[in-house]
Amino acid sequence: MRYLSTRGHPDRRRFCDILLEGLAPDGGLYLPEHYPQVDAAMLAKWRPLPYAELAFEILSLYIDDIPADDLKALCAKTYTAEVFGSDEIVPLRELEDGVYLEGLSNGPTLAFKDMAMQLLGNLFEYELGRRGEELNILGATSGDTGSAAEYAMRGKKGVRVFMTSPDGRMSPFQQAQMFSLQDANIHNIAIAGVFDDCQDIVKAVSNDLGFKRKYRVGTVNSINWARLLAQVVYYFAGYFQATSGRVQATPEQVSFTVPSGNFGNVCAGHVARMMGLPIRTLVVATNENDVLDEFFRTGVYRVRAAADTHETSSPSMDISKASNFERFVFDLLGRDGVRTRALFQDELGRSGRFDLSADPVFTQAAARFGFVSSRSTHADRLATIRDTDKRFAVLIDTHTADGLKAAREHIVPGVPMVVLETALPIKFAATIVEALGHEPDRPARFEGIEALPKRVVKLPADAEAVKAYIAQHCDE
Repeated sequence: MRYLSTRGHPDRRRFCDILLEGLAPDGGLYLPEHYPQVDAAMLAKWRPLPYAELAFEILSLYIDDIPADDLKALCAKTYTAEVFGSDEIVPLRELEDGVYLEGLSNGPTLAFKDMAMQLLGNLFEYELGRRGEELNILGATSGDTGSAAEYAMRGKKGVRVFMTSPDGRMSPFQQAQMFSLQDANIHNIAIAGVFDDCQDIVKAVSNDLGFKRKYRVGTVNSINWARLLAQVVYYFAGYFQATSGRVQATPEQVSFTVPSGNFGNVCAGHVARMMGLPIRTLVVATNENDVLDEFFRTGVYRVRAAADTHETSSPSMDISKASNFERFVFDLLGRDGVRTRALFQDELGRSGRFDLSADPVFTQAAARFGFVSSRSTHADRLATIRDTDKRFAVLIDTHTADGLKAAREHIVPGVPMVVLETALPIKFAATIVEALGHEPDRPARFEGIEALPKRVVKLPADAEAVKAYIAQHCDE
């Protein structure tokens, strides 16, 4: 399997090369040259597999430069009941008739990012050990990516983590999860700005090829294909749990609703659907920062300025530049790298927007690729949390509430609707208190975490300042 850039760069790369690289040399994102296809026989064979074995089967379709036995061992090491709390790894529960919650938040940091990040940490350590190299990971987080990455990479040989986050924009629990880590290979950088500033810095550093090569800079954000690939697995696992497996003329379909900010989580669903998983609809659920909802409704992709990026009670989605969206648009445009580059580099760079509303391909977003969208507000969030607690005695976090609200707007009779749970409620305790009048449960291992000493440096929203910080700590 070879990988290409969404912006048309002629090089084709192997998996382990792009694992350590992040962005392509032309600033594009990597995708496989083709999506491997699964059929009914393969789905039937995979249905009874434990999660780790299912992960191996799917990953092995995309990874041919790691020996099969090694890849199988890495999957088995990653996806254990000890780490994720149950043998199912991603347990599914029916909330109401035809509506399900898929539990993705039972890992070390209580967020769905653990599903991919735990594997990524093991892949990095394996490949760096095989090459005898080191890697400096530069990331941006709006809340959950940072802690998931740091918990996955802490103590890993040959790996340093430099994680940027918007100063003061995460919940106190999210900040404490990251900033309380004292490991020498973990560096937290609070940026004076919003998440998009952090993401711009990561891209700017990644596009400085000289610096990137000198300091061996890689990324764990969902611009890294390996992370997105790991997320594909839980769509298959959710599908198997929501369907009966009975042989019938037309395959059973499932729809998924995905709380979405950077488009990585739902992009993994797009990949699963392109592989042939019978997904009817992919519902993109946004909060007040509705750049994605606006696109799927109107065909206009309009990036917001920092001043227009709202600070909301589902802060992990307070994003107005959806990095992974480029992967989907590349497929939407028939994998035209020249046109994708013109949209994402030229038009966005010039005017901060592009418009596909008059292009015939825009209709394919829903008709061919299954995408629809919805928007949720703070009031919607509170109402959904209260309703879910009252009717089902189930407590959900703010982002999952956005997803559940959106899911109910797109239910089709006879088609299970699976809402991807994104985090446990304790991460957003203030909003839970506002909705229900009491604190959510807190795992014992996180008692008193907000009072622990913090290890963080504050820097301006400037790529040069971040590069200088990285260089200083790499040259010590």
